[in-house]
Amino acid sequence: MYPQFSSRVKLFSIAMTSVALLSACQEAPPAAAPGGMPPAQVSIQKVTRESTPITIKLPATLAGNKEVEIRARVSGIVASRNFEEGQKVAAGQSLFTLDLVPFTLEVEKAQAELNAAEASVKQAQRERDRLRKLKNERSVSKRDFDNAASNYDIAVANLASAKVVLNEVKLDLEYAQVKSPVSGIIGRELVSEGSYVSGPEILLTQLTETDTMRVRFGFSEREQLQMRKDVDSGSLTLPTNNEFEAQLILQDGSRHNNVGKVNFSDVRVNRYTGTSEMQAKVNNPNGQLRPGQFVRVQLIGAVRNNAVLLPQRAVLDNGTGKFVYVATKNEQGAMVALPAPVEVGEWVRVNDGNFWVIRSGLTDGQPVITEGIARIFFPGMPITIVNEGE
Repeated sequence: MYPQFSSRVKLFSIAMTSVALLSACQEAPPAAAPGGMPPAQVSIQKVTRESTPITIKLPATLAGNKEVEIRARVSGIVASRNFEEGQKVAAGQSLFTLDLVPFTLEVEKAQAELNAAEASVKQAQRERDRLRKLKNERSVSKRDFDNAASNYDIAVANLASAKVVLNEVKLDLEYAQVKSPVSGIIGRELVSEGSYVSGPEILLTQLTETDTMRVRFGFSEREQLQMRKDVDSGSLTLPTNNEFEAQLILQDGSRHNNVGKVNFSDVRVNRYTGTSEMQAKVNNPNGQLRPGQFVRVQLIGAVRNNAVLLPQRAVLDNGTGKFVYVATKNEQGAMVALPAPVEVGEWVRVNDGNFWVIRSGLTDGQPVITEGIARIFFPGMPITIVNEGE
């Protein structure tokens, strides 16, 4: 009997110990949380509104003010090329010379025919005047006099025709010395010396006037529609007749010295790109700009009215959109940082600082955190405002 009693005592003791341990676990207070993080020190800026100039940046290509195809107006053999490829030529400078001998002979032939026509006029005039006297003396018939007068008129007409022919062949002689219609940069020759050219059908070379350059760029229809809405609402002011100033940004980031002006806006929309073409003209006296060059154009002259401006560093992106942190009190009255989604517009530069134009998402006077954002590790984190910007 003793061993059984001993076993029961052990089982009872183990059971009571388990109950005691379970009760202790249930009644023990929870473990204390680790020490809380100190509030992040931040600076804020209250939302205000102001008008600010904005720029519109677009990719663009350059073209010469005039791009001329050089062709001979007459047929002939190319005797010489009178320019260096890729160099600047002046208006009126001879670029090609055709074999001038045939044209010179035509001029001499036309001159001889003109001399003969002049002699015929003098002879017909003398005959008419002689018969006029005889007609008055009734020594010649009226018919003979009329024939003489008609011969004189025909001789005068032939003289006029001979003058026209002479002018034509002289013009052909001048055209045989193919001249530059404008000043500009000449391209490579497309027809070499000794080749026969059959008039305007053959392209000799190309010439580009570069003293003034055309800047061509496309403006998307979606952006234009948005701008029209903003103009109608009064939030945007555009220059008169959309004559924006055009500042060129070159590939190395530098700015071209001369600022142009938009002088053309196409009413048609390209169905392939969804853009309408615009053009500006920029002076290029030193030849720095070249046709075909890719640049970025900044359109200057628009003003965003009653705009909210925030430093670029204050606007964050979480992958789904832009947002800022605003300082607000939670239910316990503590100051915390909460995210507020915003819609951004243009990026502007004011007093050497970069700012976003905030189109929506904020109200006047709302405190936006602009400094110390890196210390905010999660939404709702406690903050301490150490500076309030203007």
